[in-house]
Amino acid sequence: MDYNYLLQTNTGYKWQKIGAKRRAGIAVPLFSVHSENSCGIGDFNDLKLLIDWCTECSFSILQLLPLNDVGNDYAPYNSVSTFALDPMYISFKLLKYCNASNFSSDILEIKNVNRPIFGRVNYRIKEAKINLLRKIFKSLHAEEIREFTNFVNNNSYWLRDYAIFKILKSKDENMQWEEFNDKGKLRTQEYLLKIEADNKNEITFIFWIQWQLFEQFKEIKTYAGEKGIYIMGDLPFLVSRDSADVWSHQNYFRLDLSAGAPPDMYFALGQKWGMPPYDWNNIANDRFVYIKERLKYAENFYDMFRIDHFIGLFRVWTSSYYEEKSGSAGGSYLPHEEYLWEEHGRKILDIMNSATGMLPCAEDLGTVPECSYRVLQDYGIPGIDFQRYMKSNFYFRSPFEYRPNSCAVISTHDSSFFPNWWQYEAGTVDKHLFEILVNPNNDNNMHLRAVEEKLFDLKNSRYGRLRWRDEISNVETMLYLAQPVPEKVSQLSYLYMESYAEKKKFCEFLGVSELPNNISSQLIYLGLQKANVSKSIFSIQLIHEYLALDKDLLSKITRWGCRINTPGKVSKNNWSVRLPISLDRLLDSNLKDTIKAMLAESNRL
Repeated sequence: MDYNYLLQTNTGYKWQKIGAKRRAGIAVPLFSVHSENSCGIGDFNDLKLLIDWCTECSFSILQLLPLNDVGNDYAPYNSVSTFALDPMYISFKLLKYCNASNFSSDILEIKNVNRPIFGRVNYRIKEAKINLLRKIFKSLHAEEIREFTNFVNNNSYWLRDYAIFKILKSKDENMQWEEFNDKGKLRTQEYLLKIEADNKNEITFIFWIQWQLFEQFKEIKTYAGEKGIYIMGDLPFLVSRDSADVWSHQNYFRLDLSAGAPPDMYFALGQKWGMPPYDWNNIANDRFVYIKERLKYAENFYDMFRIDHFIGLFRVWTSSYYEEKSGSAGGSYLPHEEYLWEEHGRKILDIMNSATGMLPCAEDLGTVPECSYRVLQDYGIPGIDFQRYMKSNFYFRSPFEYRPNSCAVISTHDSSFFPNWWQYEAGTVDKHLFEILVNPNNDNNMHLRAVEEKLFDLKNSRYGRLRWRDEISNVETMLYLAQPVPEKVSQLSYLYMESYAEKKKFCEFLGVSELPNNISSQLIYLGLQKANVSKSIFSIQLIHEYLALDKDLLSKITRWGCRINTPGKVSKNNWSVRLPISLDRLLDSNLKDTIKAMLAESNRL
């Protein structure tokens, strides 16, 4: 496959830097990794081990989930700053201009006290790390370090506002900035100067943490470059309403609105995220400096960047922020007029493309406007071709039909891992969605229960998923038994056609003649192989998928609820899953040989 056409696109000079060639990589949430030297959570020093493993496997891309400072929900896509990195990822070993060995007993104590809970990240480690960092900071004279003062001066655009925001929030973590006193909420200069004067040491401490994170991450980028690994950053499209960004640039956001997603087959009422959409007119009036500064800072750490919710550059689904979050699915796109979408997206993309030397990649999943595919093609930006959703007429499409300008994936951080999709979801429908379609008024539960018994194998239906009976072999039989209201017939028919015999169809896609009862490492190998041989220029998989090639690790991953995030749900299990193996043991395992052979076979070395 010749990808040289990418060199002639709007991102051509960026492709020249990394080469328009087939590559493979892994996507990793840093909070999931751990080593013998980790202190409660994956940190920047652990990335060196991960990069070493990537090199031995012949991966050339390491994609990281967002590492921005997060709030109490620990959701990386709902960060409190699009600039600041999260202190929990700091490595005591890599601290500059101080000897962390002087605090080895403190480090050991917080490591022991804040161990993972039931295999999940114990986020108390964040506060524990900050407290120890404060102790270390007090033993130093940070203002005398030239690199530190240069960092503060060079990042004045965002650093001061971030530090003051953290000071104001420290008085009550649960208090939103909109609940600050009037002087704080309206950011009167006299009040902000007083906060600075009264909290000089703490503000310097916050600056120092961000400088240490900056230096450590830059060191990791250099280390990766020496090993031939490109680091892809993940830049969240939106930011938390309760963030330093929104507080310091209130005119850049539509605070009367909440961004989200329209109703679809999986979320009947749509999604309401709570994050405010951008006021692009005001951002444009300031010559897009906010966007440019974000990319300028990110370029210190990344060679490539993933544009989260890429389709939001064209239009964003919005609803009133002040309505109840559990209210109706009412809402509309912003901009409202469809004929404006492509021009709107191209204008923003032009600014982003010219502001950085990083190669952009796009997360273009969801309800995608037609213009998105055309723009990605014109700009030479890879989108995402998600294997389990790549279908034509309800059959899985050949990997040779994937877009050349795409990244082939078999799962994402918002989906189940491949083993759990096969084991628990393939060939099933969501119980709640089915009930909405068959009994939309919730007025005939007896009929609903009778229908479910006729249509589904209830003994093998679990975790809110309904598995079709084999004998419901055509849509006419299904509709006859379900008796949906007329306006739901098409949706229910689509749901059936999309899911019935899905496992059998997937086996045909893999070239497997016999339908296996349970997931196996061999089946995962075939799924990964299909993604790797695809026409897509990139194949980047969550690290968990490659770990599942080991049968012992597979058994630890194949558990309902073992996933990175479940969209639409607030749960302590979101953003907390840890790898079932340490990086030290992973480097010693033979798994890298299997992976290297697979990548060689698909010409992705």
